[in-house]
Amino acid sequence: MGKTLVVVESPAKAKTIGRYLGPQYKVTASVGHIRDLPASSIGVDVKNDFKPRYITMRGKEKVIKEIKQLKEDSDQVLLATDPDREGEAIAWHLAQTLKMDENSNCRISFNEITKNSVQESLENPHPIDMDLVNAQQARRILDRLVGYELSPLLWKKIRKGLSAGRVQSVTTKIIVDREREIKAFKPEEYWLLTAYLKKQKTDPAFRVRYHGDKISGKIKKIKLNNEDRVNELILDLKDAKYIVDKITKKVSKRASKPPYTTSTLQQEASRKLGFSSSRTMRIAQQLYEGVNLSSSGQTSLITYLRTDSVRISPEAITSARNYIKNTFGTEYLPEKARYFKNKKDAQNAHECIRPTHFDLSPIKIKEQLSNEQFRLYQLIWSKFIASQMAAAVYDTVAADINANDHIFKARGENLKFPGWLKQYGIEVEDQKEDSDELDKEQLPDLAKNDELLFERLEPEQKFTTPPPRYTEASLIRVLEELGIGRPSTYAPTVYTILARKYVEKDGRSLYPTELGFLVTELLEENFTRIVETDFTANMEEQLDDVEEGKKNWIELLKQFYPDFHQSVLEAEKTIEKVEIPEVPINEKCPECNEGDLIIKEGRYGKFIACNRYPDCKYTRPIEIVVEDGKCPKCGSGILEKTTKKRRSSKFYVCDKKIDPNCDFISWDIPLDKKCDICGSYKVKKKYRGRFYEKCSNPDCESNQRKKTDSKTKSGSDISKKSKKIDIKESSQETKE
Repeated sequence: MGKTLVVVESPAKAKTIGRYLGPQYKVTASVGHIRDLPASSIGVDVKNDFKPRYITMRGKEKVIKEIKQLKEDSDQVLLATDPDREGEAIAWHLAQTLKMDENSNCRISFNEITKNSVQESLENPHPIDMDLVNAQQARRILDRLVGYELSPLLWKKIRKGLSAGRVQSVTTKIIVDREREIKAFKPEEYWLLTAYLKKQKTDPAFRVRYHGDKISGKIKKIKLNNEDRVNELILDLKDAKYIVDKITKKVSKRASKPPYTTSTLQQEASRKLGFSSSRTMRIAQQLYEGVNLSSSGQTSLITYLRTDSVRISPEAITSARNYIKNTFGTEYLPEKARYFKNKKDAQNAHECIRPTHFDLSPIKIKEQLSNEQFRLYQLIWSKFIASQMAAAVYDTVAADINANDHIFKARGENLKFPGWLKQYGIEVEDQKEDSDELDKEQLPDLAKNDELLFERLEPEQKFTTPPPRYTEASLIRVLEELGIGRPSTYAPTVYTILARKYVEKDGRSLYPTELGFLVTELLEENFTRIVETDFTANMEEQLDDVEEGKKNWIELLKQFYPDFHQSVLEAEKTIEKVEIPEVPINEKCPECNEGDLIIKEGRYGKFIACNRYPDCKYTRPIEIVVEDGKCPKCGSGILEKTTKKRRSSKFYVCDKKIDPNCDFISWDIPLDKKCDICGSYKVKKKYRGRFYEKCSNPDCESNQRKKTDSKTKSGSDISKKSKKIDIKESSQETKE
């Protein structure tokens, strides 16, 4: 047999695949795309069926030369790029560059990089899927047309450096619309009335919540809207007897959720690990392409990471069931394997994101992974194993308590059998506004007609709250629900709107900047379809149709472009330049002594500048006063500053440093508080979007104790409202 050249995207993937192939194979990497549309021109001939003009990407000449040389020394070339649109497009560009016949059996593909999967793909080579390629081309050209025509318009009408895009613009609008909802929200008053009751004097009190009134034998739910209504109710409850009116006991089962898709992995990694979507994809890419293990060399640990499918191969189900039986026992194994139904538009050829080697548990290889690799791998491992385990079983009890025909309700829950929770732990979902902490109250053994001992009533005034700002997790969930974007686009979209300063982060919350509002308003007024969720979702469906061979990609572009191009021409004539307001700070320019200092908006955010620009080019960053900060050296205030290289990196200085009378500088906010143990000043640090306080002295016993605690802590933090369960192979994950 002659020599075969196998081309993949990355060196890490090449190294992993190389382990499974014999000496007759040579594996090399293209290092991503090798051709693209030019950056200096539109690169699309709109008058000639949107024919694209591809050029070799900068820096790829050497890579192409090396691959061509290896091709000359080989009898066969196989293209083993990723199994999606982008991967198929890379394979096609390679075939074009290497002058290969795209209709020949030159393409191999696999969803996991394992020996069996790679060997099977080698036995079943196939032609390049031009429907997949054309779907990628259509998306790329569509995005180029929108971006190349809209972005210069934004430069003229607002300022340079801005961009608009088919997906990024509608995503920004979603965040802007949520901010509008928040600003327009008017809180409404409501009250909760909680009764504290006991079954016997020596028992701890349990809580029941007022629900409504019993009228003609039927319970009518009543909302308490004001204090007068609450006071009337309390008066009517004076000397009332609290009788158990109804008790419902049952056993309920709670099955685990499906294994991860790209979207659900990004959402849960954000919630549980504090990872951004981009960070999640970067780490998942490493786990997919392979990490170096002492026992087996370069090894891929998970299946392909860009997928919207929850399909599981029969082999993976068998391996998972064997693992569950051997690790947890037969009682944790459901009678039948669990399969999950895909959404109607999911790519069924793909699998879910799951482990590929069931003998390589996270704990077993923890020391050979980076901390972030371990945490994400553990999340994927636990989710998949849990998806094949038996349901958790709960004893539940619901009680209606009657007091003068005023009905109070409570619901108790006790974990009877952990099932899949033994592996995964209690899921921490996003809290819903109407969720009730009394839903899992610990209730005594109650029976109908029991008379309970009254302890007290506790009224509580509340106000409805506006919808929360999106986090990356909730934004990605909404994008998926609306059909905007696909698994490969969620992370880049979020990254782009943050990089363009249309959106910023406050902790984990995303909020639109003034610039984001301005751009969105301009697009809403002049390019309605571009920022319509329905239009964008419909375009995604049409791209899916191209991928499935149901629609011609050129026809798709012909249907879109003429009207869009005409709207751009009209907007150039009718839209007036938008002036971003310059806010004065009531301070003279220290450099020219003539101009006034103002706050301006630049590519990297707001800054202070002289209003005589360009005659005077004085600028300085905005100094933010930290309200609770205090300099430990001189007692003055603290200013927040950003580094020049990474504007997201913040540090803190004494406000006298500008004199300069004090040279204090720190990465953490110094507080006017002393450590109880060593007397050093405390600092406020930020971790995963939340602030916490600690001693500034690294050698302090309090810091050493925390380090020891974090190393020795084992088991999963199941829930403060549920009993602890011993967790195997997932000791660190739920803690995060």
